Amino acid sequence: MQIQDLPYADPGVPDARSGPRFLWWLFRNQLDGQFKALAWGLLHFLSVSALPFCVGVAVQGVVDRSGSRLALAGGLLALCCAGSALGDAFLHRAAVTNWITAAARVQQVLARKAAHLGSALTRRVAAGEVVAVSTGDVEKIGWFVEALSRFTAAAVTIVVVCVGLVVYQPALGVVVAVGLPVLALAVLPLLPRATRRADVQREKAGRATELASDTVAGLRVLRGIGGEELFLDRYRAASQEVRHAAVRSARMWSLISAIQVLLPGLLLITVVWYGVHLAGAGRIGVGELVAVYSSVMILTYPLRHFEEIAMAYSFSRPSARRAAKVLSLERATDTDGTLIVTEPPSGDLYDPATGLLAPAGRLTAVVCGDPDAAGRLAERLGGHPSEKGSGAGSGTRSEQGSGKGESVLLGGVPLDEVPLDIARTAVLVQDKDPVLLSGTLRDLLDVPRSGAVGTEPALAAAQCEDVLAALVQGSLGAADPMDARITERGRSLSGGQRQRLALARSLVTDPEVLVLDEPTSAVDSHTEARIAHGIRELRAGRTTVVFTSSPLLLDRADRVVLVHEGEVVAVGVHRELLDSEPRYRTVVTREPDEDRDTRQDGDTSQDRDTSQEGVRPSPVPGGRDRLPAASRAASGLDDVRAASGLDEVHAGSGLDDVMKELEEIEESA
Repeated sequence: MQIQDLPYADPGVPDARSGPRFLWWLFRNQLDGQFKALAWGLLHFLSVSALPFCVGVAVQGVVDRSGSRLALAGGLLALCCAGSALGDAFLHRAAVTNWITAAARVQQVLARKAAHLGSALTRRVAAGEVVAVSTGDVEKIGWFVEALSRFTAAAVTIVVVCVGLVVYQPALGVVVAVGLPVLALAVLPLLPRATRRADVQREKAGRATELASDTVAGLRVLRGIGGEELFLDRYRAASQEVRHAAVRSARMWSLISAIQVLLPGLLLITVVWYGVHLAGAGRIGVGELVAVYSSVMILTYPLRHFEEIAMAYSFSRPSARRAAKVLSLERATDTDGTLIVTEPPSGDLYDPATGLLAPAGRLTAVVCGDPDAAGRLAERLGGHPSEKGSGAGSGTRSEQGSGKGESVLLGGVPLDEVPLDIARTAVLVQDKDPVLLSGTLRDLLDVPRSGAVGTEPALAAAQCEDVLAALVQGSLGAADPMDARITERGRSLSGGQRQRLALARSLVTDPEVLVLDEPTSAVDSHTEARIAHGIRELRAGRTTVVFTSSPLLLDRADRVVLVHEGEVVAVGVHRELLDSEPRYRTVVTREPDEDRDTRQDGDTSQDRDTSQEGVRPSPVPGGRDRLPAASRAASGLDDVRAASGLDEVHAGSGLDDVMKELEEIEESA
């Protein structure tokens, strides 16, 4: 595999049972590159290690005044230098190729897993941890793969040189053969402690990365509430913890490096002292002493790769463990489906765990007191939920249903048993925090679609006119809004603008069932009313489920369902539930029911008193003017209807009527 062939057409299926198994899988998939690096490494290290022998032959030739031996030594030196240069160049090339291809393979399998898990990934692993694994950890894993072939070549070279020295000069060769393994293994007792310190450093660095990622993601909110300094102080503290951990780790590695310098020096002194003694006794020649001395000195070069592989493994082992942790994640109902279905199912959407029913072709609004429970239920309605037991809440019915593995039914077909791609085609779920990827608006809206809904109608229904104008103004040379660029996560746009673009993306897809979780929570009431009208008109004849507590959206729904403690407790239309269901009224108006009763009693008493005087009651504390905004909107809308003689806002009323009602609401409030 060459660098120009990246990315891999198929990076393979990783063994994610543990960190070492993952490294072994990666090594097996890099065998061709490893063998190339090993071959060039052996050429380089053996050529370097042969230089002392050539020098010894040359010295002995000078001592013996032998021109032929001196010429032979010169030829051998030239050959060894050429082999060393050639091997070094291609070893570096092969090693870097191994590093890049291994890192690319890991990044591809991580990206594939992230795409497969989707939103479930950040629920199981912190976003900062995922970023750290895909950047810093990938680099350390690639370093180990790169260093492995160099270490193998260095180890083979040391064994060959030791055997050669024993054959060439047994007296000194035995000393070297005994001393070199001691040098190579002397640092092993220190490696566990060094590894633990490296793990601590990596964990603290991961937490700092996670904190930085969360801070950047919420920077707009932090600036709005003045919390920048607080989070900056937290990041500084986390950064200092990383620095202290890095210093402690560096101290241990510096000790290991010092030992790698000290012990070879002691071996070299021993060889020189013993060799001089043997040469003085006439047992070895001067050239042999020079050759053995030079060999010991040269061998300190391949010995350094023992330290490198120890460092690479100690850093890559926790990185591989974290990568394996991410790669081992699976969706709770991860399956290809047991039903053979060629077309997406259609019909009523029913959740047996909560009793929620969304009739086909109707707009159903769902009200949950707990926003988190609403998000879990919305995900469950899409089929194949990321977490087991992801029901609507902690109620017993939801728990029992989830425990039995009851799947959401679409037209009587269990979605969990339908292949995942078909389930996603049939039911599209937009969560409360949709993500906008960087690129042009055209790229953003280039999604799989039925073709029944065009881009312009979807943008109009989501009330994106001002968003298009803002994109054109913010993009140089983009006369067409579709060519305007959107920054990463849409950070150049406001929360409401991002929300409307995400809604337009969902509308243009035109799925059989569209589930929206708080699609208008960040927009003003006027825009929200127009969006409610647009959704109803554009999705006519399609099944739409909206999780919301907004009276403006609820009033447009054909059917409103109240889910309380994991089960459906009330079904009807907005006005009926507002009058008859206290729990519904509490969620929608944000007003405790006892406060409303007290207010109504006070208003009735005032009406009775003032009617006797023939005077309209004036606003008093605790009366209409003290109501929350949602309550004022609901009550004002009722007043408008009563004054106009309308019991209900018809589904087909125009946008002008809605705007007129809103103006009257504000005047009456």
